[in-house]
Amino acid sequence: MSEQRLLPDVIFKTRVRDESLGGNNPFRWQDVTTDDIFMNKRIVFFALPGAFTPTCTNDHLPGYEKHYEEFKELRIDDVVCLSVNDAFVMYQWGKSLGIQKIFLLPDGNAEFTRKMGMLVDKSNLGFGMRSWRYSMFVQNKNIEKMFIEPEYTDNCPTDPFDISGAETMLEYLRSI
Repeated sequence: MSEQRLLPDVIFKTRVRDESLGGNNPFRWQDVTTDDIFMNKRIVFFALPGAFTPTCTNDHLPGYEKHYEEFKELRIDDVVCLSVNDAFVMYQWGKSLGIQKIFLLPDGNAEFTRKMGMLVDKSNLGFGMRSWRYSMFVQNKNIEKMFIEPEYTDNCPTDPFDISGAETMLEYLRSI
């Protein structure tokens, strides 16, 4: 496919539950690499501007959670949601929405987002630098297909959400 390219190598700073720590917050830091997430796997990945924001919270993330089993039926190994937020925010966001199936991946330093060319300035909303909204199908670290929302620009006055949702990705996967 002409769209195919290799994902950038980064280290994500994540938090994982570790009951051996005890206490009210039994989580430890764990570095997770691009290879850990994508190597030798079929991944549905989507990125969005921010946890707890209206479209991301009401539609984008819940849509993928709702259709998770359909992705699994199409031999998808995992569904990953990335946002330029830290691990603590991503955890609380998932908890507040009851997300149990989607892997919430923090890109707190925006390194992955920047290397993907998807970092945009959203200062007009008080957000600073964030990810543009997009989704992609990745096989073995290779981007097979991307759905990038229109109007990609710094300080975009709108928040397009037309082609990066779960339904578009399911339709694409069923066609290949």
